[in-house]
Amino acid sequence: MTAAEESTVETTTGGRALIEAGTPVAGSMSQAAGTVVFEPGAARVQVNPRFAGALRTVADDVAELTGRERVRAGAALAFAVEYAATVHRNGRAVRTDRFFTPRPGSRPLVEELAESVVAAARRSTDERRVRHLGYLLAEVAVSPDIDAELVGRALRLAEELSWRQLALLAAVGRRERVPLSMSPLEDDPRGWTAWGAYEDVADLQRSGLLDPPPAQPRPGGAALPRLRPADLRLTRRGVLVHRLLVLEVLRDEAVVAALADLGLPRS
Repeated sequence: MTAAEESTVETTTGGRALIEAGTPVAGSMSQAAGTVVFEPGAARVQVNPRFAGALRTVADDVAELTGRERVRAGAALAFAVEYAATVHRNGRAVRTDRFFTPRPGSRPLVEELAESVVAAARRSTDERRVRHLGYLLAEVAVSPDIDAELVGRALRLAEELSWRQLALLAAVGRRERVPLSMSPLEDDPRGWTAWGAYEDVADLQRSGLLDPPPAQPRPGGAALPRLRPADLRLTRRGVLVHRLLVLEVLRDEAVVAALADLGLPRS
């Protein structure tokens, strides 16, 4: 074997090992994901070859990561494989624009995005978020109506949100099949958990992710209407985050827990 071939093997092995290192967060699926990306002929499921190629490149680039950042980076790529396999099986084709094409003096957009997602996952100490960061990468790969600037905006918004806020967005997004409570929220709950959850909702309103916006003081000090969970709607910005993070599939137990924190069970 030539020196160049040995170098290629070492690099490939490093990238595959990185994806498989995501096991503490992504479970045994990380092993399968490593096979899909680096040995597709032996894999039981398939993803688009161009998408797999981008994941190989990024996995190789960050193969030297260590510690928990390595775990999160590998898990994000494994989750990207998981969701990419799902959309591939459902017949959703990857984009046919220049998303996968190298640009003059630069690399393909898919590789830039994959690196951004891995970087966000590395920073995400709440590792429950890593799954949906990986899903974002796979969702954008089949969404030609979403450009790179929009993806960057969604990632920045997502990084500012807590896990409970993501769960609250998911709850509002699935309101048509799981109705929200008609009972009004307390304006200043006494319990700390309920107060914190109420502040999470208010922050989502203030950041333009949920409508209606926070109620403003009325002339003469008239009482403000009390917000009900059933009144909440995703804004256009909220729809973007909900769609790209694939919050539609955020686990039901997380949604139930977030609503319970408000002190109001789902109806």
